[in-house]
Amino acid sequence: MAMYLNDLFGLGGEVALVTGATRGLGKAIALALSKAGADVAVAARNKQLLEKTASEIAALGRRSLPIVVDISDTESIRGMVENAIKGFGKIDILVCNAGVLISKRMTDLTLKDWDTTIKTNLTSAFYCAQLVGRHMIDRKKGKIIFISSAQGKMGVNGSCAYGPSKAGLIQLVKGLAVEWSRFGVNVNAIAPGGFETDMMSPIINDPKANERALQMIPMRRYGKPEELAGLVILLASKASDYITGTTIIIDGGWSNSKL
Repeated sequence: MAMYLNDLFGLGGEVALVTGATRGLGKAIALALSKAGADVAVAARNKQLLEKTASEIAALGRRSLPIVVDISDTESIRGMVENAIKGFGKIDILVCNAGVLISKRMTDLTLKDWDTTIKTNLTSAFYCAQLVGRHMIDRKKGKIIFISSAQGKMGVNGSCAYGPSKAGLIQLVKGLAVEWSRFGVNVNAIAPGGFETDMMSPIINDPKANERALQMIPMRRYGKPEELAGLVILLASKASDYITGTTIIIDGGWSNSKL
């Protein structure tokens, strides 16, 4: 049974590239992939935090390559992909996790807020997927995972920029799945709800806002970043070879609640 499960979910010999890998969900994803056997290129802005993540992966017995990237800059993204392929020889798994949350009511959003959100959350994922996808198509093999959000499927106060950027990822998944399935490239998304991350800290640290948020989650708690591990490994492994074009919500039941 153990060998069977390893054949299905093991990532030995695979190489992953994870953006936004220095904290929160991105770091948890990078560590999960390495624990499943993958070597992982980790990318983000902060060199010091990148090196910390890379050292934690190395302590697990896997190779890691820290790559400094400005995900809002196309040339920086191109350099990231080239460095990852040069360093490891290939990319089998791409996780587009890097993102930004600007939470304002529609009447207060500026055009700069909108442009920053769309460019960081959606355009960067499009370009990462395009560059890595060409490499995967040539190899007839690949798994691409976008980190969307439950807010990409819901209407939420203060989410008139963030929500559309994450909804765009969900639609991008569908289009890429149709185009790239015949080349052996699977494209899926994960849509988290409220997780214990820096992005959620303004709500978690505000007692009234925190109480309201928890009341809307049937499980009455936030997710822990490591609870994304099983889903990420599923979508990165052979176990998901017949899954593509899908967005899986992981939110403690929040998106189903009418409370």
